Amino acid sequence: MSEAASAVQTIALIGGTGKEGKGLAYAWGRAGYTIIIGSRNFDKAQKAVEEVQALFSDGVNICGMENREAVLNADLAVLTVPFSAHRAILEQLKPDLQGKILIDVTVPLVPPKVTRVQMPPAGSATQEAQQILGEGVEVVAAFQNISYENLLDRQEVECDVLVCGGSRTARQVVLKLVHDTGLIGWDAGAVENAVVVEGLTSILI
Repeated sequence: MSEAASAVQTIALIGGTGKEGKGLAYAWGRAGYTIIIGSRNFDKAQKAVEEVQALFSDGVNICGMENREAVLNADLAVLTVPFSAHRAILEQLKPDLQGKILIDVTVPLVPPKVTRVQMPPAGSATQEAQQILGEGVEVVAAFQNISYENLLDRQEVECDVLVCGGSRTARQVVLKLVHDTGLIGWDAGAVENAVVVEGLTSILI
């Protein structure tokens, strides 16, 4: 295990009140991480915390905060918002994310045509995030094609997670987090490859 990977103890889920955010909170909480569910609304974050806590019989180290506070108190951040909110929330949190790894789970789905691959001008949501945040943040794409139900499954789930973007070291950090959810992670290389990972979601739908 790399030193960088072992240094991650606290994970902030930005916009983590949706299904995917709560699924990841459950999976990482079960693995022993400290989880912060972030939201623009503190009460909404607290409600999501209560829903995740209810899934555990023996307790979990989890709390709710507003998004900015969540990022500042975490070792690593995960963005789990709809694509329509992607740019605005990244621009808002750009100063607070500097020096961190950001896992971007976003898929550029544009309703109502969600079964059609529609990439933004940057090439992918992950590339858009990297352009907005700059070189001070390592943006890594992961978990785009894993369902909420898979994340809640306590049994071994035969699902692969493609991890791309950031540096090789950053991808190793994320691959460990994938492993700790009980899923199988693969290093999928440079950030440009995120177009394949994100586009696959529309095809799966």
